[in-house]
Amino acid sequence: MATRPALPALPVAPGPRPSTRRSRPARTRTRANSASLSTPLAPCVSRRSADLAGTSIALSPDIPVLFDQPLGAHHKLLGQWALSLESALPPLSRPAARRHVERAFDVAVLDILDSIDLVDLRVVVLHGGEEGGPPAIAIICDTLGQIDLGWIEVGDAPISWRAAAYQALDKNLSRLLPIYGYEFLLDEIAIYYWDGETEDEAARQSLIACHGADLHELENMTLPSEMNARRPGWMIAANAAPLTRLPAVLRRKLDVLDRASEAFGSLESERNAWNCDFEIILDYIPGYDECASLPPLTLVPFEQFARELDDIARNGMEMGFMDIAGLCPLAAADRVDDWFTSLRLGARLLAAAQDLIRLDPASL
Repeated sequence: MATRPALPALPVAPGPRPSTRRSRPARTRTRANSASLSTPLAPCVSRRSADLAGTSIALSPDIPVLFDQPLGAHHKLLGQWALSLESALPPLSRPAARRHVERAFDVAVLDILDSIDLVDLRVVVLHGGEEGGPPAIAIICDTLGQIDLGWIEVGDAPISWRAAAYQALDKNLSRLLPIYGYEFLLDEIAIYYWDGETEDEAARQSLIACHGADLHELENMTLPSEMNARRPGWMIAANAAPLTRLPAVLRRKLDVLDRASEAFGSLESERNAWNCDFEIILDYIPGYDECASLPPLTLVPFEQFARELDDIARNGMEMGFMDIAGLCPLAAADRVDDWFTSLRLGARLLAAAQDLIRLDPASL
């Protein structure tokens, strides 16, 4: 728990690699210096931080650690939720109450997310918005690069099977993760090179008019058709086999994924842990308006599109990516249960996607 997540500020680095993960900041806990109980202590000042639920907690200056200072609004909110979990709780000092609330929240979050290692997710409790809004909980994605697609990308299974699995991931993962697929990449590259054009002839005219290219130079320049031709067969939707022509094991995996996605889609946006509203994000984390708009994750394979991925990721590597997976304000304690319900449904969807990627082709 913390009041502000550390804003993404990645250093300039070599071109992205598959499944590159950002190093996490050192996590420390601020402790007040020992002193006589008869001597008043000044409030403890500690750095603002954001920590993965379940690790040590560093509190910001507006959440004092000392026993004679009040609890923050988010501790009070989660405190009501924590009390609802236990029938009887002995009287606690403020520091003990704070530790109890944080521990209860951490345990509950990790119980849901512990089995998910497809991506690294960080849960952050926010004190309140810039406009004085209620506490909120954010989910931040700490994984950078291409998601490992396992057998879909490198296996020997038929292209039609792999394409069906890839399309299911492309359709469903974007519902809860900051991730983009090939169509997004093509549109970004079109803006980058061809003034937004995605057809060859229009792209050629753009290269001539906007970049001063001559006919000889055009022969050595990438056009949309050449980029499209680099897609492996398993990325192309038309190659996906219908469900009735897939092996039973794969059908079951896809069915579990579809049912998890359907359950996730029934959530109300204002009570959804994975909901992303940019205006709300800026209210709680103002620095995100200086980040690149690019998500940190992609389903596009680096082997075929390393240069294009590097081109569009450059701003993100310098300014930070839009890595929020969800931010949900909590106006009352009963909303915390709703938040956990939605977190659980999102984790179930991620687990189904993870299970599909880890399928052993030999079992098909």
